[in-house]
Amino acid sequence: MKELSFDDTKTAFASKSDKQLKNARFIYESMTKPWLVKLGLWLTPLALKMGLPVKGIIRKTIFSQFVGGETLEDTSTVVENLAKFNVEVILDYGVEGKEGEKEFDHASDEFIRVINYAATQPNIPYMSIKLTGLSRFGLLEKVNNSAVYNDIVRGKIAFDKLNENEKAEWTRVVARLTKICAVAAKCNVGVLVDAEESWIQHAEDALATMMMLEFNTGKPVIYNTAQLYRHDRLEYIKDFCSFAKENNFIPAMKLVRGAYMEKERARAVEMNYASPINETKTATDDEFNAAVAFCLDPQNNMHVVIGSHNEYSNLLATQIMTKYGLALNDSRVHLSQLYGMSDNITFNLAKAGCNASKYVPFGPIKDVIPYLMRRAQENSSVSSQTRRELQLIEKELKRRQNSVN
Repeated sequence: MKELSFDDTKTAFASKSDKQLKNARFIYESMTKPWLVKLGLWLTPLALKMGLPVKGIIRKTIFSQFVGGETLEDTSTVVENLAKFNVEVILDYGVEGKEGEKEFDHASDEFIRVINYAATQPNIPYMSIKLTGLSRFGLLEKVNNSAVYNDIVRGKIAFDKLNENEKAEWTRVVARLTKICAVAAKCNVGVLVDAEESWIQHAEDALATMMMLEFNTGKPVIYNTAQLYRHDRLEYIKDFCSFAKENNFIPAMKLVRGAYMEKERARAVEMNYASPINETKTATDDEFNAAVAFCLDPQNNMHVVIGSHNEYSNLLATQIMTKYGLALNDSRVHLSQLYGMSDNITFNLAKAGCNASKYVPFGPIKDVIPYLMRRAQENSSVSSQTRRELQLIEKELKRRQNSVN
């Protein structure tokens, strides 16, 4: 295999106009200023809550960079544009942290609408959901607190600490997810269950495995997500894989480094327990790359979506695939980056023949604010990533200017 390079900016930004590139440069330059990011994180939710006219500014800046649109229909432009470059799409209705049965039912219906739309598009193999869009956070937390690790790996839930109303509430959560998975199986669209905070994750792990036992028999329909900045996730992936082998279903996992690091560490300090987060970035990188190697080993029969903005991790994945004689477009392996980030990785992977995609969230501005806040925090805290984005954008703008001259 020819050595992959992620420095080809002509390929990386072929889908972007000069105006879009300059907007991206403005966004990333803003994120290099921690004080500005902190101010924005504080002011934006407050301004929206007070009804101040800030949506227009948000829509033209950070929203347009990282979100595919406010409605499912809005995403069609993004989907069609990415298809021109053999880049696939993971659609995400960006709702999370809702409260109330009506809102959960509405989110469930919207997830199903996304699945039905994805089934009509050749370059949308997956959609993504957050279980906090289908269940009350407090309920997930209470279920989580009753969790026993070996039961969680096996998709079992303990109900002994739930009252009758909560048991009925949990039954409705399972019914919503089952309905979503049934439609996805019929439509041949994969469902990626996003990971969330560690203090609700056991409940979410059990739910995902419960769905895999039912639906991942002939093909992978449901994927759980492991955040490898947690020092216990590699062990969990291995235990889960062993359970899948014993029970004859297809294990499917999305690998990410994680999106709640600062929140996790702050809560651990506040509540005086050991942080679940690796102490160093190097430790997280090592855990992530070890998980990639494990999931790509053919004897483990894993289907995997590798969600990473790390150039080395993506290159490593292609090298491991070559080592095992797997084609770069093997259906068991998918490589993905967030919309608005790491175009140099996504588009060069797609050009090389990999199954490469953009994770494209959509939804009303007020509903995707938590997602946008995480993007701002992530890019502000990982300064090397932001500098790399800026370097590549500047390189491409100069290349275009020189080609005109």
